[in-house]
Amino acid sequence: MVPGTTVPNGTKIPGTNYQLDPVKGAFNIGAMIRWLDFNDCWLAAEWGHPSDNLGAILAVADWISRTNRAGGKLGNGKILTVRDVLEAMIRAHEIQGCMALENSFNKVGLDHVVLVKVASTAVVSKMLGLTESQTRDAVSQAWVDGQSMRTYRHSPNTMSRKSWAAGDACERAVNLCLKVLGGEGGMPTVLSAPTWGFYDVNFGGKPFQFQRGYGSYVMENVLFKVSWPGKFFVFCSYWRGAFLLTGCFYSGVPFSDCY
Repeated sequence: MVPGTTVPNGTKIPGTNYQLDPVKGAFNIGAMIRWLDFNDCWLAAEWGHPSDNLGAILAVADWISRTNRAGGKLGNGKILTVRDVLEAMIRAHEIQGCMALENSFNKVGLDHVVLVKVASTAVVSKMLGLTESQTRDAVSQAWVDGQSMRTYRHSPNTMSRKSWAAGDACERAVNLCLKVLGGEGGMPTVLSAPTWGFYDVNFGGKPFQFQRGYGSYVMENVLFKVSWPGKFFVFCSYWRGAFLLTGCFYSGVPFSDCY
C-alpha cells in the first residue's frame, strides 16, 4: 500500500519489481491472473474459475520458501517445490469445484469468489502447517467473513471490481490463515447456527449438498479456454505457465527458483 515498500523474503510479483507481504502478494497475483481473464472455467450450479486460487497459492508458496531458505520455520521449515504447488492447485480446484456442483451462490446474490476464499483458506492452512483444528478455525473464519455480492457483475453496476474480486478473495484467505496461525480461534457452527449462521443468513436456510467426495475430478474435467476462444475471450496463458512449471516439477526445482 505504501510506494517503495519491500518486504524481506516477501512474495515477488511476476513481471514487476514488487516484493510484498503474502497477503498483498495474494491480491496482486490474483488480480493479475483475472484481469486479462487468464483462467480455466467450471460450469455447474455455481460457475467460477478454480484457478483463481493460484493468487493465494503462488504468493504463499514463494513467501514460505524464501523465508525458510533464510532460516525461517514457516510450514515446518519446508522449502516448497513445484510438486507442492501443483498438489495445492488440485486440492483448491476440488474444494471449489465440488462445492459448486450442487450449490448455487449466485441465486442468493453472492459472487462465486466466496468459494475461492474458502478453498484458498483450506489449502493455505495446509501450506502453513496448521493443525486440523486450526484449519477448521480458519475455514470457519472464511465462511463468516463478509461475502461479496454479484452487484458489480451486472448492469447498471458492472465495473472493474469484477476483475479484482478474486484477488480480494485470495487476499482475505491468506489474511485469515495468518490470523489463525497467530492464535485466533474459530466458530464450530458457523454454517448451521440458527438465525446467525451462514445457512440462515445467506443461503435461505438450506444446507449445502454434495455430489461426490474429494479426489481429482475437477482438475481432470475443468474447461480450457483455448477450446472456446469466442466464449472464453482469450487464450489461457495461465495454462502455459502450468505446463512450464510441470517441467520444473519433474526436475525437482524449488518453487522460488521458478520465478
